[in-house]
Amino acid sequence: MTKELDIGKLLEEKISGFKPGSLVKGRVVRIMEEEVVIDIGYKSEGVALKEEFKGDDIYEGQEINVIVESLDPDEHGFIPLSKEKADVILNWEKIERCYETGEWIEGTIFRSIKGGYRVDVGVIAFLPSSQADINPLTNPSSLVGMRSRFKIINLDSVRKNVVVSRRKYIEEEREEKRKEYFNNIQNNQLVTGTVRNIVDYGAFIELDYGIVGLLHINDMSWGRISHPSQILNTGQEVEVVVLDVDREKQVLSFGLKQKTPNPWDNIEERYPVGTVVEGKVVNITDYGAFIKIEEGIEGLLHISELSWTGRIKKPSDIIAMGDTISVQVIDIKKDEQKISFSLKSLEPNPWPEIAERYPVGSIVKGKVYNITDFGAFIELESGIDGLLHISNITDDAIKHPSEVLRKGQKVDVMVLEIDPENKRISLGMKQIGNIQDKKELNEGQEKGGKNEGTDSK
Repeated sequence: MTKELDIGKLLEEKISGFKPGSLVKGRVVRIMEEEVVIDIGYKSEGVALKEEFKGDDIYEGQEINVIVESLDPDEHGFIPLSKEKADVILNWEKIERCYETGEWIEGTIFRSIKGGYRVDVGVIAFLPSSQADINPLTNPSSLVGMRSRFKIINLDSVRKNVVVSRRKYIEEEREEKRKEYFNNIQNNQLVTGTVRNIVDYGAFIELDYGIVGLLHINDMSWGRISHPSQILNTGQEVEVVVLDVDREKQVLSFGLKQKTPNPWDNIEERYPVGTVVEGKVVNITDYGAFIKIEEGIEGLLHISELSWTGRIKKPSDIIAMGDTISVQVIDIKKDEQKISFSLKSLEPNPWPEIAERYPVGSIVKGKVYNITDFGAFIELESGIDGLLHISNITDDAIKHPSEVLRKGQKVDVMVLEIDPENKRISLGMKQIGNIQDKKELNEGQEKGGKNEGTDSK
């Protein structure tokens, strides 16, 4: 008996706590065509309009919060209830909590208005255009209908005004993902990004979450390039290798050439000294030409290795950009990534034969090929020049070789010296005159001696 009295007393206390405007929890007991019957633990069951559920799934036994509109039953004996008003109260409590704690809140952008958007986050909130995204919107209407998360940036509970930011939520989420990304990324990992900017010294590659790293020009190709735009274009998607990760500064360095083996690793095995290879002329300078024999392998063909004769004054005299030529490997410096070529070594060295054809002391005829301040170059045959120094032109004092010689003039010269190693021939003119003078002197002396002998007889 006592137990029944206790239960009754509790029910009376609970019922006495009900009053219009109370927020109470109930349980769905029946779903009708336009109304939902709810047991709220009162003497009579309550009823709420079905349309207040706004399309939410409703099922018997479901627990929901409602507001007691009145304690007077309607004509059917039901207490009038409102789920919509309960949702508003609970949503405001949630919004105030999220504003105080900085938690995000989920909602739907349902209308575009001047200066921003209307957003349903349980209550109607305002989303300024400047807070809609992290990037300028090219098509503002594209956000209408989007469900997203927001940060509450301003709240006036009295006026029921709420201002939200989708941008702040995106930025915070991106920062969290950036940290997670940097915690997980490793050296030598392959990643795909977009070329955002190209500068003289490299290109900036953007990965997910706004992470940007530098791909230096030296890490783009095993070969030589003068500018990153030779390989990459802005907006291009590219796969790169992670070379270095600075987790503290959140900075990445990338490589492109590291995706393929270094062609210099086994250069000596593939191109041993003495090998004849075919390559393309990719650059010409005053001192030689650079020959590309494969991707990433370029070597120098020095001007001294173009011809045995030494007549060549500049490489462009005999080769041009884009020419494909055969050359011989004459030197490899693997550690310095240098390889040297020779063109002349493909032909026999003519200098031993030249030394035989023009022995020292012999007198030969040549043509003045060029005149300089210090002498004249005499062409002995096609491609073979010798230097007639100003001191060996004449015994007379002259200030310039042009006082005695002119270009194209044919002259007799004496071979004074041959240096096959440096491809040099030294010539003289005055020495021929001296020899003739001596010869005439000797002939005169001999003739004078004979005359003396005749007179004595």
